Amino acid sequence: MKREIIQTKDGSTTIYLPDWEESYHSKYGAIQEAYHVFIKNGFSLFQGKPITILEIGFGTGLNAFITCLEAKKTLQKVHYVGVEAYPVALSEALKMNYAEEISPDSIQIYEKLHQTEWEVSHAINNYFSLTKRKQFFQEIEDRESFDLIYFDAFGFRVQPELWGESIFAKMYQALKPKGVLVTYACRTSIKRAMLAAGFEVEKLPGAPGKREMLRAFKEA
Repeated sequence: MKREIIQTKDGSTTIYLPDWEESYHSKYGAIQEAYHVFIKNGFSLFQGKPITILEIGFGTGLNAFITCLEAKKTLQKVHYVGVEAYPVALSEALKMNYAEEISPDSIQIYEKLHQTEWEVSHAINNYFSLTKRKQFFQEIEDRESFDLIYFDAFGFRVQPELWGESIFAKMYQALKPKGVLVTYACRTSIKRAMLAAGFEVEKLPGAPGKREMLRAFKEA
């Protein structure tokens, strides 16, 4: 499938798939969407204690990168598991400008996220460890292992099978009691699938260019 690197409206880059008319991040701003959805409305709920995070769609590593920077800033231990069935090539990932846009002196951290071996846990710094798993989302069988899930799969329009009840049942199973799932998406069918899987669900204001997003909670 053809792939292009494009610039989004906040100056940060993303990968665009013209055959699908789909990009890895919002065209309105890759970095600002990532901070809004996953840090502001997800990570920030768990300040002051160790946290385990599962990312559905490791992709370019942007979400892992900003979470690693936040963990250092808050002096918070984070173990991060990124699941990706079709990893982005190292050469392609290193063309992303996230470090230059966010923290130029952290470019080695971004590179390390992509250079580390898959299926093995690596300490990226004193606060953040990363395990990358090459795995289809349908194969996830973790049980009560994560405090927070970043659900960042391709959109419903191109991959509706990733937004159904069966997938969210796996997410519910993977979360610890009182765990949280956040996603950029907000579609009635997605909310229904989350509710059917057992989640409590709320709508929140979306990132720039998107009206709403969803946050889901697992009961204690």
